[in-house]
Amino acid sequence: MELNKEELKQFLDAKVLEFNTPDFIEPDPISVPHRYSLKQDIEIAGFLAASIAWGNRKMITKNGHRMMDLLGNSPYDFVMSHSDYQLEKLNGFVHRTFNSDDFKHFIKALNHIYTNKGGLEHIFIQNQSETSLQPSIHALHKIFFEIPHLTRTRKHVADPYKGSVSKRINMCLRWFVRNDTKGVDFGIWKNISPSKLSCPLDVHSGNVARKLGLLTRNQNDGKALLELDANLRLLDPNDPVKYDFALFGLGIFEGF
Repeated sequence: MELNKEELKQFLDAKVLEFNTPDFIEPDPISVPHRYSLKQDIEIAGFLAASIAWGNRKMITKNGHRMMDLLGNSPYDFVMSHSDYQLEKLNGFVHRTFNSDDFKHFIKALNHIYTNKGGLEHIFIQNQSETSLQPSIHALHKIFFEIPHLTRTRKHVADPYKGSVSKRINMCLRWFVRNDTKGVDFGIWKNISPSKLSCPLDVHSGNVARKLGLLTRNQNDGKALLELDANLRLLDPNDPVKYDFALFGLGIFEGF
């Protein structure tokens, strides 16, 4: 698809308006944190739902809601005051390669983060660079595994310093940081600029980005993410990740 920069911006801006509506919420994993109004509930529900966001969208969303049911529909309270006995209630949960052992570590790690590190938002504020949140994602990975854990669980928290696109974490960062009054993203983190967000790059968004000339690299890796971020920031330096709605919608809904 050959478009000049202005035509491409107009095309994608129109697609953002088309897909960034409340209708987007129910079938998407973002519906899981939308169950809540307390900031910490939104953070924990969003982080957990995003952490299992690979594979079939319908199944991701279903299992994200199941996670909340297992946490007594009070994720922050469960994280902060759970007993070993209550953790056993998570036995049997599985989403693809994420199992109940991983789920239990996530609960313990989140407890560590909210008890000793000032919460998820504080980690991202403290470790952000002038232009990026990728250093914060790296810091989160380190903190997440400061406490005893199974080696198998490490693969479920991305580290961009090892070349990961960190798709799932970048997705929940979009949810927490962006606030465009459309009712989809929450905008509960006020001290991080949306200009620092990175696009949740996956197979679908990557394929659409390549067809539109926003991405030339064939692999979906850290270098591809840098290229895509740079090109989206040329289109809107203040809110580049709004285009996630366009890339996602074109790929999933329109088979672009």
